[in-house]
Amino acid sequence: PFFVNRGGLPVDEPTWERMWRHVGRIHPEGQLVAQRIRGAADLPKIPIPSVPAFQPSTPIPERLEAVQRYIRELQYNHTGTQFFEIKKSRPLTGLMDLAKEMTKEALPIKCLEAVILGIYLTNNMTTLDRFPISFKTHFSGNYFRHIVLGVNFGGRYGALGISRREELMYKAPVFRTLSELIFDFEEAYRRCWHTLKKVKLGHCVSHDPHSVEQIEWKHSILDLDKLTREDFRKELERHARDMRLKIGKGTGPPSPTKDRKKDVSSPQRGQASPHRRNSRGDRRPSGEKKPADSKAMPDLNGYQIRV
Repeated sequence: PFFVNRGGLPVDEPTWERMWRHVGRIHPEGQLVAQRIRGAADLPKIPIPSVPAFQPSTPIPERLEAVQRYIRELQYNHTGTQFFEIKKSRPLTGLMDLAKEMTKEALPIKCLEAVILGIYLTNNMTTLDRFPISFKTHFSGNYFRHIVLGVNFGGRYGALGISRREELMYKAPVFRTLSELIFDFEEAYRRCWHTLKKVKLGHCVSHDPHSVEQIEWKHSILDLDKLTREDFRKELERHARDMRLKIGKGTGPPSPTKDRKKDVSSPQRGQASPHRRNSRGDRRPSGEKKPADSKAMPDLNGYQIRV
């Protein structure tokens, strides 16, 4: 047996089994209710968002707007259940396969899924730099987390993503510096009565969808409680400079692909590529130190923010 998504396409049963494990705790008869709804013949058809396609001459800013429109049309997932299991430790090729599945099932998504989808939909924009930006905020005694995909085109910064708040997702690439972009997010949080506590910045993501490299999610960790305003700005610009230097010098040998991985059990990186940071201890934690734990796996069950 199989289920169907909102576009009538078949979805493998294990995906829905995972969902019903969560739904059953809240609504024991929820599966029966869902089956009655699926069996109703008089329900209107819900349109499936179309994956954006571009002409070679389409400017990058217009492509980014189209990608953001597509992410927005999928809608924010308010159900409390995450439909796609995303492990940050997975290689890029695995995350891209998951993003392709998102486009087929066309289910609502949350901010981390939007970042993976944004990477997938911008892989062919080779002049665009993409890097993750994570936020930790405080409001009414609780902490909240959010993530967007930072972009840099022609020296101008912007962001792609999804959020319950319009001002915490898409930012057109018009900001002259990375600090201007982050300060704009900080002001948006302030209007939502949230206090920005930490910002985590990753390095640029490869455009090779078959790369087995992992995304570097937290190259710089900036703790606003331990940094003055000017130091915070300097650290942001230092990270932007680090990304430019890494791109300017190149990343050394090409990333190992699925085919190369079959031939080499443990790909070795030569001296020409010193920029890869393989352990948490190598990161520059601007303002705080994180205990090294190379075996720790990210727990995404608590990654549910949101403002």
